Amino acid sequence: MNELETLRSWITESNNIVFFGGAGCSTESGVPDFRSQDGLYHQQYAYPPETILSHTFFVRNTEEFYRFYQEKMLPLDAKPNPAHLALAKLERQGKLKAVVTQNIDGLHQAAGSRAVFELHGSVHRNTCTKCRKFFDAYYMKAAQGVPRCDACGGLIKPDVVLYEEGLDEDVMYGAVQAIRAADVLIVGGTSLVVYPAAGLIRYYGGHKLVLINKDATPYDAHADLVLHDALGKVLSAAVAD
Repeated sequence: MNELETLRSWITESNNIVFFGGAGCSTESGVPDFRSQDGLYHQQYAYPPETILSHTFFVRNTEEFYRFYQEKMLPLDAKPNPAHLALAKLERQGKLKAVVTQNIDGLHQAAGSRAVFELHGSVHRNTCTKCRKFFDAYYMKAAQGVPRCDACGGLIKPDVVLYEEGLDEDVMYGAVQAIRAADVLIVGGTSLVVYPAAGLIRYYGGHKLVLINKDATPYDAHADLVLHDALGKVLSAAVAD
């Protein structure tokens, strides 16, 4: 039995699957990642992206933060790809219990997934820091310069976890509990180098840890099944109708 057949049989036999994914889950939708050769970290700006996307920079250089954010972090035309659709199908089948994602693009929900733990927040939730009014991502994209509340004029901040900020405790707790309870844990599209998110797979105590990534990861040797291929291609082939 080859790797894909093994994955297909594990999925067929299980009713408690959890998926943990990173940027590679969205690159097939045209959303740029950070660390690949074509990712944001390899592009040239006045400041490195990790500096721009920090809490300190947001406070001190708000206008420059938003210039980068609106240009690079709001790919609102992106559509769910085969990986998102396969995971949503697994949830409808009652097999997938949760998606744990490092992505902030909302594509899992757009594909139909409901049980989604967004470790790093979402570009689709934005709140006025003064009156707490909610704004969607389209309002943020259309704003000229720094987005301001149309009710009170307050600064609007996206619900995304910036560098120097902690992850949401409730989201982390939910993700940990889901991973702990999983029969099969499928990890896909992540280099597993960003902490604390990458450390979450240590909470998995089962024997069906699947890693799907084009490149090798630090956890390959610890996995029960490794597939070095495109995530959408693998999941589409592994998920039965």
